[in-house]
Amino acid sequence: MTAGAPSQPRHFVGRDGTRLTADVWGEASAPPLVLLHGGGQTRHAWDRTGPRLAALGWRVVAPDLRGHGTSGWSADGDYDVDLFADDVRALVAELGGRPTLVGASLGGLSALLAAGEAPRAAIRALVLVDVAHRPDPRGVRRIIEFMRRRPDGFADVGEAAAAVSAYLPHRPAPDDPERIRHNLRRHGDRWVWHWDPRLLDSFEGRVDPPGMAERLLAAARHADVPILLVRGGISDVVRDDIAEEFRDRVPHARRVDVADAGHMVAGDRNDHFIDAIVPFLEAHATAPRPGVSVRRVR
Repeated sequence: MTAGAPSQPRHFVGRDGTRLTADVWGEASAPPLVLLHGGGQTRHAWDRTGPRLAALGWRVVAPDLRGHGTSGWSADGDYDVDLFADDVRALVAELGGRPTLVGASLGGLSALLAAGEAPRAAIRALVLVDVAHRPDPRGVRRIIEFMRRRPDGFADVGEAAAAVSAYLPHRPAPDDPERIRHNLRRHGDRWVWHWDPRLLDSFEGRVDPPGMAERLLAAARHADVPILLVRGGISDVVRDDIAEEFRDRVPHARRVDVADAGHMVAGDRNDHFIDAIVPFLEAHATAPRPGVSVRRVR
């Protein structure tokens, strides 16, 4: 498979046999790179990022987290972050090759715990996309309010696209509103978001639980891999002071901000996001096989 080819589907097995669906770009011999989306998103959050990174010489794997997209749902409706972390461990073990993990929001929390708590996932480096040890509760509540806003769904795809545009006024309107169809599923004669609605019950009770900040900082310090924190320059979830505290308390962590990007950094400013992470990947992910040049994206 060439880097410019369409993604290929693959399935992994998470904790308790939960089936995880993933898109894969790039050649099998290229160094592996796993993209983990945020809560309430699907693997299609990386539809622009995955092919671009594959073209630069990585084999990119973007799974749907449990309860999202076409991956399995938790039978009992439990979506504790430890379940997501165990799914990441299982995926990394099945994939092999010590991949680099790039995790946004919930995907970043899951990756951080998988990398820094026993049993530690065998990875090469970790990129945290607008997630640190402590969120701003106001930003998280805004996300949850949006996710809860339309429990009855939408009459058509255009209505869903309009809702997203109203929620993200700083982001230019999409050229093709139909792209949002990947994040929706049919429910009767309506379109609803492509996640298990029970996710919200887990999220709402765990905005910033006691002890979690210190647990995440400990995991980051114990993760024996380079860490890059990519913060959205106008994020309302990871404040500047929180990002600085994370960098100060995790000696091997670096930080970069992506200007004019909110919490959904890759979706807001994809080219600038790629440009921000490629130097870190060049330095810390396995160099691509001979004959393939990894280069900056401008």
